[in-house]
Amino acid sequence: MLVRGFIVNKDQVIASVASDLNATEAALDAAIVQATTLVQSMIGARSALSLSPVAGAASQTKAMEAIAALSAAREAVVGCHDELQKDHRRMGWGTYAAGPLDKPGLPMVAEPQPAAHLRAV
Repeated sequence: MLVRGFIVNKDQVIASVASDLNATEAALDAAIVQATTLVQSMIGARSALSLSPVAGAASQTKAMEAIAALSAAREAVVGCHDELQKDHRRMGWGTYAAGPLDKPGLPMVAEPQPAAHLRAV
C-alpha cells in the first residue's frame, strides 16, 4: 500500500498500534500497583511510628484518589481496546492476534502466572 509516497505495510501499522496499546495497558497496571504500594507503605509507616490514624489522613486520601483516577484511566484504555477490536473487524481484517493474556471471549494462549504476594512494610 502506498501512502504519501511511502510504502506502508498494513500488518506493521496494526502491530505498532497493538504494541502501543499493550504498553499503555501495562503502564497503567504498573502505576496502579505502585500507587497501592505507596498507600500500603503510608499505612505501615504510620503504624511503625505509632501515629494516630488521623496523621497523614489527607495525604492518604489523595493517594487513594490517584488510584481511583488510574482505575478510571485503565477502564478507558480497556474500552479503547474493545473499540479497536470492533474497528478492526469492521474493516474486514478479521482477528489480528489473541495476545499473551487471558482475554474474555478468546482462548487462553499463555499459562496463568502465580499471584504475587504483598510484602510486609
